[in-house]
Amino acid sequence: MEIAVIRVILLGLISGLTNGAGVLPDGPLNATVGGTVTLTTTLTPTENPVFSVIWRFGDKNIITLTNTNTTAPEYEGRITLFIYTGSLELRNLALSDSGEYTVTILPHGAAELVGRTTLNVYEPIDSVRAEANSTDLVELSSVRLSCSSSGSSLSFLWMNGSSEVTASDRVHLTDGGSTLTITNVLCYDQGPFRCNVSNPVSDGTSDTINLIISYGPENTNLKLSPSQEYFEKGSNISLSCSAVSRPEAHFNWFLNGEELPDTGPELRLVNVQESGNYSCRASNIKTLRSETSVQSRVSVLGASITSSPNLPSEGNSVNLTCDAVGPSITRKWMKDGSDLSLADNMMFYDVNRVLSFQPLKKTDGGEYSCHVSNTINTVEARYIMVVNYGPENVQIKGDNETQRGQTFTLTCSAESEPSASYTWILNGKEIYSSAVYTKSAEPSDSGNYTCQVMNSVTMRSSSKVHGLTVTAGGGLSAGAIAAIIITCLIVTAASAAGGYYIYKKKVNNKPQLNNTVQLQQPNQEHVYENASLVYENV
Repeated sequence: MEIAVIRVILLGLISGLTNGAGVLPDGPLNATVGGTVTLTTTLTPTENPVFSVIWRFGDKNIITLTNTNTTAPEYEGRITLFIYTGSLELRNLALSDSGEYTVTILPHGAAELVGRTTLNVYEPIDSVRAEANSTDLVELSSVRLSCSSSGSSLSFLWMNGSSEVTASDRVHLTDGGSTLTITNVLCYDQGPFRCNVSNPVSDGTSDTINLIISYGPENTNLKLSPSQEYFEKGSNISLSCSAVSRPEAHFNWFLNGEELPDTGPELRLVNVQESGNYSCRASNIKTLRSETSVQSRVSVLGASITSSPNLPSEGNSVNLTCDAVGPSITRKWMKDGSDLSLADNMMFYDVNRVLSFQPLKKTDGGEYSCHVSNTINTVEARYIMVVNYGPENVQIKGDNETQRGQTFTLTCSAESEPSASYTWILNGKEIYSSAVYTKSAEPSDSGNYTCQVMNSVTMRSSSKVHGLTVTAGGGLSAGAIAAIIITCLIVTAASAAGGYYIYKKKVNNKPQLNNTVQLQQPNQEHVYENASLVYENV
């Protein structure tokens, strides 16, 4: 056998070795465990067998055909070699048969050919199963679905109905796609979900999973019947409430914000006497959520006052409009409980329906009422006018001078509606945002403090500047220091004079002393020094 192999190699060296591009099909080839695959060469069958064929799996020989046929023991009964093309059939495949296969062929009268390809053997897909950790869910909760299957090299694909499930901020695919987690579950996440599992040789699909998702209530809506702008006293009215909800919603009713004893999707009003704002609240016993409808007005000769859209600020033009329901209406305006007297900036339009301020003044704030009358009834509507103004009259209270280490407080105030915001600026730099600024003084705190006042409604601002000087503190003034220096000089002079006097007295009383210093008209400085010397000698 070794001689035959050597002969094949020598023939290859003599004829030239060709790495057989196209000798074997492009890989990888895919096959199933227990199945059969043929590694087919591209050689055209001839009348004579090929001269030599060697098949290898990795670095192991499978079969060698030269003068004799040699087959590896583990492949006995599992392979068939086609001697006219050099193709090889493998049967009863196992996962361990996956890998690279190499064929070396020496055809008659031609150069040696070498081909390579890769074979992947897979376990087939079987027993695909999908499960959910819960199928009874509440909207915005979470659910986890898992998929399992026999087989190898599995790929997982989740479907919701006919749509593929893809990852998003609330949809997560983990464990190679076998686990699907949905956070913040929504009503359209109910399914049906199914899991498709595949590999290159087979696929399978699980049974469907349907989720029961409780949601709502939402889109709560109230309707009046008959639907009309106003009603006469004694009318009968029906109100109905609906909402999108699973399970079906439970309904409660409210009049002007107060709960009524009535329940259910319909409320019947019999012999209505007064106007009111009706609303319904839908509740879900499963989600424990509720939603209230927009109020619906049942008007029985009513009146209301509305302000024009522009901001009720000082200097703006503002209109108050008194609207009423019913025929033959007359209107009477009052302010703060007294008949309204028109000022020079007020006027009426549209037969007292509109009260106009041109422009609005700060003093125009207060409670306005409109009394509406007809042959049926008289009603009143009220409106509190809040006039926005300012800021103005900015004031700063606080010391202009303080010492280092002492606490100083600056208080800023201004007239404003609504209340203004305050910003302190020191030497052009913002340092604090409040009306009151308190700090332990440092030399760097000296300077000009600007209080910037801003009204966020009128978008107006104003400011005031306050100067503050921080002194060193804890020391003496220049005058005090000068006084101390003068006092020290006086004491020094007196001490010098006293020393000189003692010197003279000692000299007169003890002429026998040695080392007596002779003084010759000393100036004051010399007197002091000589007096000290005499005193030491004594």
